[in-house]
Amino acid sequence: MTQRTIVRRVRGMDTADGAGVKLKRVIGQPALDMLDPFLLLDEFRSDQAGDYIEGFPDHPHRGFETVTYMLAGRMQHGDNKGNRGDLGPGSVQWMTAGSGLIHSEMPQQEAGLMWGFQLWVNLPASDKMIAPRYQDIPPGDIPVVQPADGVTVRVVAGELAGATGPVSGIATQPVYLDIALDAGARFDLSLPEGHSAFAYVFDGTSATVADGPLARSELAVLSKGDTVSFAADEAARVLLVAGRPLDEPVARYGPFVMNTPAQIHEAIADFRAGKF
Repeated sequence: MTQRTIVRRVRGMDTADGAGVKLKRVIGQPALDMLDPFLLLDEFRSDQAGDYIEGFPDHPHRGFETVTYMLAGRMQHGDNKGNRGDLGPGSVQWMTAGSGLIHSEMPQQEAGLMWGFQLWVNLPASDKMIAPRYQDIPPGDIPVVQPADGVTVRVVAGELAGATGPVSGIATQPVYLDIALDAGARFDLSLPEGHSAFAYVFDGTSATVADGPLARSELAVLSKGDTVSFAADEAARVLLVAGRPLDEPVARYGPFVMNTPAQIHEAIADFRAGKF
């Protein structure tokens, strides 16, 4: 076995997106532009309605996937093809934008805590123009396992302790785990050796990931290897995400992610021409 280690630590950066939604950007900021195949990771968390109430009105996407994981609060997704989806606590939406769509993500509450993550995952060149699709996953469809004493894991994607996450058919073969550690808990997790991987502490004061401590709102970029260890002196929750790197050129412009600048220009022209 090859133990993974922490090769880089990154703290989330306070910013705003959409119509002014306050969030913490962890991937997709100056300190960590991307981690192939992951293009962006945002954590949004506030119990002040003014921080989220305007939501994310209509905006386009092409060439990648968005993954929304709700911990608290309610959001509604809608797009220009008539699709609608409600995201409540514990639910996941894995949206493959593919060739393009225009969608919105709007709060379905006027008070209370809104908390969750949005992850952007790149698509390989061969899939960038496929038809858009959705995987809307309610909380009850996400398996929960206890791989060790004091450890509870929600398996969104990938496999763990005999459970397989409900997300399927994704080119980057992702692993997406919500790991809850009780005080004093520890365990080792197997990962595909060549996958890019990161861990992010989102609840509690800190946790030990791989070979070192990781504070709340801090992300660890992990080395390659087939095993990563977790431990906690106090209760904590950690997001662990891994995926097969694409090793392809990346051209980005706002909500468009392609392989060449020419493809970006084409995406902009198609959007302006109403072809999404």
